[in-house]
Amino acid sequence: MKYIYNKRFANTIILSVIILCACNSTKHPQKVIQQSPSNILQIINTVNQYWQQNTPTNVRAFWDHATYHTANIEVYKLTQNNSYKQYSEDWAKYNQWMGATATNKDSWKYSYGEKPEFVLFGDWQTCFQVYIDLYRIDSAAVKVERAKEVINYQISTSKNDYWWWADGLYMVMPVMVKMYHLNGNKMYLDKLYEYYSYANSIMYDSTEQIYYRDAKYIYPKHKTTTGKKDFWARGNGWVFAALAKVLQELPKDDVHRNEYISKFKGMAYSLKKYQQAEGYWTRSIADTAHAPGYETSGTAFFTYAYLWGMNNGFLSKKEFEPIVSKSWDYLTKIALQPSGKIGYVQPIGERAIPGQIVDKNATANFGVGAFLLAACEMYRFAEKKR
Repeated sequence: MKYIYNKRFANTIILSVIILCACNSTKHPQKVIQQSPSNILQIINTVNQYWQQNTPTNVRAFWDHATYHTANIEVYKLTQNNSYKQYSEDWAKYNQWMGATATNKDSWKYSYGEKPEFVLFGDWQTCFQVYIDLYRIDSAAVKVERAKEVINYQISTSKNDYWWWADGLYMVMPVMVKMYHLNGNKMYLDKLYEYYSYANSIMYDSTEQIYYRDAKYIYPKHKTTTGKKDFWARGNGWVFAALAKVLQELPKDDVHRNEYISKFKGMAYSLKKYQQAEGYWTRSIADTAHAPGYETSGTAFFTYAYLWGMNNGFLSKKEFEPIVSKSWDYLTKIALQPSGKIGYVQPIGERAIPGQIVDKNATANFGVGAFLLAACEMYRFAEKKR
């Protein structure tokens, strides 16, 4: 009996070990996205209606408002809700289909500036993305006249340093590709690459494969409070999203296409290393102690670009769906408030600021835009999984 007992005991131990190993192998299963398209569409409408019901259209055509409208156009494409299109039309008409309004080309500038003469400053050109998209829906020439005037002048100059800050890549890179599709002039694509190459030369970290916000923040000249490289989340969100938007419309035979793809994939792999357990990225990506806590705008732009990459075959679903599953959870369970308000958006700025309060009441037009871009791509992702 003793022998039989011990044999049974040994078998029990072996079985327990097998079960334990099996449990350990699935202890941290890769999360997958399980939300239905109808649920995502409800979220999109709740967020967009909340914003439009609480925000007038008679505001200037600067980058922050324009970023929201780049997303509102995507929502319109998805829903075909004419009230959404009309909201952007009303904003565009209020601004006379212009960005900065100076007419004397001799006065045009492209350093930072919010006055009418800063026509060549990219923050005043984001609106052209929206105007061109609205022109594609209803091709009234007035919608793109100013965009053509400004960009045609810009590409006729010998300067290549127009995009000297990371944000500028989102503001204008998509404009250049859209301009190409207006008339097929390859010079827009040539200048796109020329300007992008300059931007890479001053703020791209080839080791990390992500971007500093601008030349002021290059390591080791600038460091976080603990001495690390300081990569701003929203700054990298602008670039990651910009590359997605460019690849969406870039001709497949463009000679620089592979470089854009390489940069896009490099960012995808680098950024995933820094995602927090709750799904968000901290404001200073590589140093969570520098400015800890939730942040929505960078996280939403990352989510948009990851989803676009998976939806269009540039990124592996097996590898990146778990990343997006977590970031979507953050966006919809923490950032999204019951009213439809999007919280935890870092205010306008250019870096992660230690001690800055970013709470559930912190919202902004560009943050809502980033959320909606991500949500539209999430809807498309969910539709493909049905």
